[in-house]
Amino acid sequence: MQKRPSRKTVKLPGKAPGSVRIIAGEWRGRRLDIAAGADIRPTPDRVRETLFNWLAPVLPGMHCLDLYAGTGVLGLEALSRGAAESWFVEQDVEAAKALEAALIRFGGQSHGQGQAKGRVLRADARRWLAGSVPRSFDLVFLDPPYAGDELGNLCKLVARGWLAPHAWVYLETSRKNTLPELPEGWHLHREREAGEVRFALARLA
Repeated sequence: MQKRPSRKTVKLPGKAPGSVRIIAGEWRGRRLDIAAGADIRPTPDRVRETLFNWLAPVLPGMHCLDLYAGTGVLGLEALSRGAAESWFVEQDVEAAKALEAALIRFGGQSHGQGQAKGRVLRADARRWLAGSVPRSFDLVFLDPPYAGDELGNLCKLVARGWLAPHAWVYLETSRKNTLPELPEGWHLHREREAGEVRFALARLA
């Protein structure tokens, strides 16, 4: 996902550089390998624990959109804790394949029977958001590369019909960055810093 040097995952051809775990819920303790060769920066455990504590009262039954998904740990954590569905947008081919495999392994993707909980879309998140809007979501995880400084522009794209009434948006950036001005109708619910990360939860009124 991100490219801040001090937190960047080094590319190691042919070798998975690490893994990340799901913290709680149905899939608690399950691990997600970081795809070999992928430049991915998973959201740290401590940040996710705080975020999902904030979301706990409203998360069950939500329809989620995980942009710049990487390992998909945010959307998968949401599913593990009771969300109804997560869509994952990831442009790296190997990372998207690894995420699809994880969904099958965890039972979050149907095999011709039942309803799939997860859907992986191999696409650039910014371009995908700028396209047609097939549906709206209750919760959007917006965690773009820190170096790009695109968070404000991405918020504007998300605001153009991707959010259901009273939806929530998770924002993550470098601690060195300030949060962008929020689109009209969005309200900052919580903001915190942890290590090198600044993260926040906003809500659509």
